[in-house]
Amino acid sequence: MGNNENLPLFGTYPAKGRVPFRVFAATIFTGICLIFVYRTRFMPAKEEEGRRAWIGLFLTEIWFTIYWFITLVVRWNPIYRHTYKDRLSRRSLSHKYVELCNISVNKSEHCASLIMKYVNRYDEKILPGIDIFVCTADPTVEPPVMVINTVLSAMAYNYPPEKMSVYLSDDGGSDLTFYALLEASRFAKHWLAFCHKFKVEPRSPDAYFRTASQPVDEESTSIKKLYEDMKTRIERTTKEGRVSEELRKQHKGFREWDLVSCKRDHQPIIQILIDGRDPKAVDSEGQRLPTLVYLAREKRPQHHHNFKAGAMNALIRVSSRISNGDIILNVDCDMYSNNSDSIRDALCFFLDEEKGHEIAFVQFPQTFQNITKNDVYSSSLRVIMQVELAGLDSNGGSCYIGTGCFHRRESLTGKTYKEATKQDGKSKNVKTKTRESVDILEEACKALATCTYEQNTQWGKEMGLKYGFPVEDIATGLGIHCKGWRSVYFCPERKGFLGAVPATLIQTLVQHKRWAEGDFQIFLSRLCPLLHGFKKIPIGLQISYCIYFLWPINCLALYYVLVPPLCLLRGISLFPEMSNPWILPFVYVFLGNRAYGLVELLLCGGTLQEWLNDQRMWVYKRTTSYLFATIDNFLKILGFTKAGFNLTAKVVDEDVSQRYEQELIEFGTSSPMYTILATIALLNAFCFVVGLKRLILVQQPLALNSFVLQTVLCGLLVFINLPIFQALFLRKDKGRMPTSVMYQSIMFTLAGCSIALY
Repeated sequence: MGNNENLPLFGTYPAKGRVPFRVFAATIFTGICLIFVYRTRFMPAKEEEGRRAWIGLFLTEIWFTIYWFITLVVRWNPIYRHTYKDRLSRRSLSHKYVELCNISVNKSEHCASLIMKYVNRYDEKILPGIDIFVCTADPTVEPPVMVINTVLSAMAYNYPPEKMSVYLSDDGGSDLTFYALLEASRFAKHWLAFCHKFKVEPRSPDAYFRTASQPVDEESTSIKKLYEDMKTRIERTTKEGRVSEELRKQHKGFREWDLVSCKRDHQPIIQILIDGRDPKAVDSEGQRLPTLVYLAREKRPQHHHNFKAGAMNALIRVSSRISNGDIILNVDCDMYSNNSDSIRDALCFFLDEEKGHEIAFVQFPQTFQNITKNDVYSSSLRVIMQVELAGLDSNGGSCYIGTGCFHRRESLTGKTYKEATKQDGKSKNVKTKTRESVDILEEACKALATCTYEQNTQWGKEMGLKYGFPVEDIATGLGIHCKGWRSVYFCPERKGFLGAVPATLIQTLVQHKRWAEGDFQIFLSRLCPLLHGFKKIPIGLQISYCIYFLWPINCLALYYVLVPPLCLLRGISLFPEMSNPWILPFVYVFLGNRAYGLVELLLCGGTLQEWLNDQRMWVYKRTTSYLFATIDNFLKILGFTKAGFNLTAKVVDEDVSQRYEQELIEFGTSSPMYTILATIALLNAFCFVVGLKRLILVQQPLALNSFVLQTVLCGLLVFINLPIFQALFLRKDKGRMPTSVMYQSIMFTLAGCSIALY
């Protein structure tokens, strides 16, 4: 045991196959260089038609080469982590206890077992406190039943309950959410005992009963009935839209809503539903329960509330007064815990003697439970979660992605790594706090959740999550890295958290638009990693951040899907003939990148059909989400628009859900994004027909025809847009393309073709 005391708590290993990948990347780079030589050598003269289209295509190719280089930096040497949770319980043993155990082993096995039992209990007592934050904002978009399932899964971690506190931030200030949490606090007494007794996984009741076999024993049947009864009561109350007077009498907290005028104008509401300090707060088996707190921070119309970042900062302050856990875990309200050992996994990084002190946060991957078989909207983010974030980790630290992340509290309170290290080196006088009553503690915490508390402070700037960005998580993580902290990315074999993805195309595109807009906003701000991170973080990490910050500029793909087809229509060639040797680098770079993407996705657990869906969404996101993100950013710079935040709906109609399961793309509503997609599809279809006519009717061998590549490009775009043609002309269900979008797209297609021809 003495030999195990100084062993590391986690290990790191590089990704396999890096040498073949680097050789492949070198060949792709050679092909790109040859394409550039062709573009400059055979550029049309000034008086020739098509010169501007040629130059535009060349500039687009230059940009995608720059972005390809950024992706190369990220993929150059990904690393992966594994933990040694079995060593965690021995980590804090003093040499005195180790020697005592060794001596006892020689004297009496029974004595040794008693000492080891005591030592393990001792270890559990000195584990750090964990504060878990769950954020919700609207009970109509984020159903209370879903929220409390996340809360219950967080309460049931395999961790000393007296060391855990769970906080629900309700930015909707809804008594419906409070009622659901009150019901959950009562059900928790039975559910937590059931989880610990039978070691069930996952520990979200809904997920467990949905995936587990039909209960056969009496205890399982009983707990399932308790859950279904609670779920029925919550859903009935939510559907009614109000908490009845009879239910309001069950808890003093409902009196707070007597003073609430609306969700954007109310006083701070804090209710401690389970006081973990109370010895009487136990489950049905007599084991301690974790603390459970409801928080609705103050909202006033005249004060900006800074969306999720403001909610998180209020939680940081309130939790510091109630429990002040050293480690903070934050999860979205739809992201339930899928692994009861996730806390212990995270602690293996924070408590490692050699490197733990420099780690600010441990990021787990975002994974989802409602992905269709072939991921119709490419929402699983497989490659990002399994390859790219591991690449960022190797370059200096994973980015913070807003959920499933364990933070060291010090890093969120504005301290630099050097400041935290100096403080750790000083002796601390531990003062025993006088235990306050729940009522006094609730009142004292309200001052920390008011609208005016942050005035003339560094909250939102140097302390807590950063304000002013739609993606406050990425900005906050970058700021923490620039203060000298490191982070790690951990992708366990059993997924740590499972959430929900949008079930419609428009929700997916809008979500990506918000992400891209926020990322680009950071790049254009003082937090640009190439400027703010200069000499503060490694150059590899500066470049790696740009793989997301420069997403919107990839809207230049719009040039590639519009200009070559229009030039084909006009008879302008932009690529070499099939018999020309210069066609080889074009074909190799295109097919090579597509083949690499396919292999990468398959190795990440995807399917061939999923890869095809991913190619389709690649085009859709770049021609709509990234385009609108770019436009909105420049409109903000010019002062025409202001920052906003749109929640992604977590519920859909039953017929929409059925079409999603059948992997039918959901259109159904009118949107400028759909008009763009339909116009691109129709334009390429028309130009593809014209291109085929040029290839068939012209008395010239295909090998000498300079329009083959442009025709093939149009054909590929027609192929990936087949769902749009079905939605425009064949489908009869409610998910079809609206008639207004069809007419608009036809009009724009005819206008574009007319301009190109005349």
